Amino acid sequence: MNLREVSTAMQRAGIRRLCVISGSSAWTSQQAAQWRSTLAGDWLCISEQTDLSATSHAPAALRTLLGREFLHAIFDARHGFHAEAFAALAGTLKAGSWLLLLTPPWQAWASQADADSLRWADVSVAIATPHFTRQLQQSMLDDPQVMLLREGYPARAPQAIAWPEWHCRAPQQQQRILQQLLAMPAGVAVITAARGRGKSALAGMLAREKHPCLVTAPAKVSTDVLAQFAGEHFQFIAPDALLAINPPPQAEWLIIDEAAAIPAPLLAKLVARFPRVLLTTTVQGYEGTGRGFMLRFCASLSDVHYFALDEPLRWSPHDPLEAWLSHVLLFEDAQESAPPSAISLFPASPEQHAEALAAGYRLLASAHYRTSPLDLRRMLDAPGQRFWLAGTPDNVQGALWLVEEGGLDPALAWSVWAGLRRPRGNLVAQSLAAHAGFVEAATLRSRRISRIAVMAAQRQRGIGTALVATARQQAQGCDYLSVSFGYTEALWRFWQRCGFTLVRIGSQREASSGCYAAMAMLALTPAGEMLQQRAARRLARDWPWLQQLIELDLPLEPEGQQQPDDGDLALLAGFAWAQRPWEASYAALQRLVRQHPQPLLHAILVQKQALSQVGSGGRKALMAQLRAEAAQALADRDASAASHWQQRLTSLQ
Repeated sequence: MNLREVSTAMQRAGIRRLCVISGSSAWTSQQAAQWRSTLAGDWLCISEQTDLSATSHAPAALRTLLGREFLHAIFDARHGFHAEAFAALAGTLKAGSWLLLLTPPWQAWASQADADSLRWADVSVAIATPHFTRQLQQSMLDDPQVMLLREGYPARAPQAIAWPEWHCRAPQQQQRILQQLLAMPAGVAVITAARGRGKSALAGMLAREKHPCLVTAPAKVSTDVLAQFAGEHFQFIAPDALLAINPPPQAEWLIIDEAAAIPAPLLAKLVARFPRVLLTTTVQGYEGTGRGFMLRFCASLSDVHYFALDEPLRWSPHDPLEAWLSHVLLFEDAQESAPPSAISLFPASPEQHAEALAAGYRLLASAHYRTSPLDLRRMLDAPGQRFWLAGTPDNVQGALWLVEEGGLDPALAWSVWAGLRRPRGNLVAQSLAAHAGFVEAATLRSRRISRIAVMAAQRQRGIGTALVATARQQAQGCDYLSVSFGYTEALWRFWQRCGFTLVRIGSQREASSGCYAAMAMLALTPAGEMLQQRAARRLARDWPWLQQLIELDLPLEPEGQQQPDDGDLALLAGFAWAQRPWEASYAALQRLVRQHPQPLLHAILVQKQALSQVGSGGRKALMAQLRAEAAQALADRDASAASHWQQRLTSLQ
C-alpha cells in the first residue's frame, strides 16, 4: 500500500482513518517513526512517554489543543487508554489524516494492567480492563476501514472504496441558520452540534452581524474560534461578572458558548436578563455534556428555537474514523422504541449482557449531564459495579447503576472521620463520615445508586421506582442503600417515594447541575436504621444554622434544644485537633460559641463577618486560629473531656 497515494485520496474524499499499531514498545515506536518519515504532517503526539516525540503532550493536557486542527496524530495507549483524550484528539484531525493508535501486544492487551484505571476504578494499583479492551479489539476487527499492524500478524490494509469527492456543505448550513437567527424577533435559540461542526464559528458570525453582542462561557480560553469570527465585535464577560452588572448592559444578543457546562441556576438568570439569547452546546460523549442539558434545562424555557449543525467542517459526513469512534464509545443517542408487551427487570453484566448494557449506558448518557467515556470504562471494568435493566435484553427501557461502598476497617474509618484520610471511592459512605460525622457510615456496607434513567416515553409509569425496589430487595449483605443527587423538589419527591430519608445537604452548589449536593439513604438492617435515624435527626437539628449557608427551603422540623451535646463535642474535637472541615463543623461551632465565646469565632459566627475580613495570613492561617479557639472553648467547657479527645485524635495522626 502506497501511503502517500492513499492519504492523497483520503484528502480528496474528506475522510480520516485509524491505524492500530499493536506490539512491543520498541516495535510500535519504530513503526510510528516510519509513518512520520513517510508522510508529511503535524504529527501531534499524545503520550506520557518520551520515545515517540520530544514534544509529546500528556492526555490530560489535550483540552488546551481543542479548537485547533492538525494533519496526522499519534496516540500512545501502550500503558493506558485515556478514552476521552483519544476521542478529543480525533476531533482535531482534518481530512486526509491518519490517527495512529499504539497499543500493547494484541494477545496480551486485555490482561495487561491499564494505568488509566487509576483515574476511574477507585483502585490504588492499576488493574486490567478486559471487557472494554476486548470490545475495542472486536470493533477494530469488525471495521474494514481500520488498518491493523500487529507484531507477529500479517498487516491488514483498509478496504478500498471508491469514495466520492468531498464538497463541504457546512458553510451553507451555517448561513441558513445565521439568516434565521438574524430574523429572530426575541427568545432563546439553541444550537447543538458534535465537535467539528462549526457552532462556535456560527456564533462568532452572529456577533459580527448583530452588535453590540455579549459573549460568555465557562472559560474565555475556549472562545478563541468564536472570537476569530466575531473580529472587533467580540466582547467577553465571565458569567458571574455579567450577573453582577445592574442594570444588565444593552446588547442585541447574549451568546453563551458551551452552555451545558454552566450551572443551570446561573444559566437561568443569564437567559432572563436579555431579549435574545443564543445557547451553544456540544453533543459529544467525550465531553460529557449536551444531551442532559437539552433535556433538563431547555425543556423549562417557553420561547425556544432549536437548531442543529450536522455537517462536519473538517471531514466528510462519511468519515470512517468518526463512525468507528461513535460506535465503540457509544456516542449514539438512546433510541426510543415501542416498549415490549411485558417489561421485566433483570441484572446485567458485561460478560452476559454486553449489548443490553450498552443500551443502558446510552440511556444513562442521554439523561445525565456528565456521562462520558470515563463512565463507560468504569461500568465495564471497575470493581463493585452492579446493574439492573428494565425491559428485555434487546429492548431496554430503564437502567439503574449501583456502586458498592463502605466496609472500611474502623481505624481507616476514624481517619476519614477526622479528615486525615480520603481513600478512593465510597462517595456517600465517606461523606457521611467526614462531613456528617458518622464514622459507622464508612464501616457499614452499602450500595450507592450512581445513575438511574428511564426512556422519556415510559416515565411516570413506575419503572424507576420498580428498579429501586428491586435493588433494595437484592441488596443482601448491605446495611443501607444511598444516593447522591443535585437537590430539586421533583427529584427529592422521587427518592421519598422510593423510601429514602434525607441525611445530608452540601453547602456548595455542584458545578455540573448548579444544585446543592443532597444525600439520602434507605436502611436495610437494624444497624443501617440506627445510622439513618441519627443522621436525619442531626440534619434537622443543624438546619437552622445550615440555612445561613444553603439557599434552600427544606421541609425539616428542627429540635428546639440548641445546646452542645455529646455528638457536637466529638465533631468539635475533630475540628479542633484534627482536620474536620469548617463547613462540616459549622452548626456545632454555632452552638459552642454562644456558650463559650472566642474572639474570631464570635466575629464570624455571631457578628457574621466574612472569613476574608478577619484574621491575617490567608485562609490556612485563619483556619489554624479558629481550630485553636475551638480547642480553647472545649477546654473551658470540660478540660478533662477535651484532654481525652485531644489525645485520642493525636494518636490517629
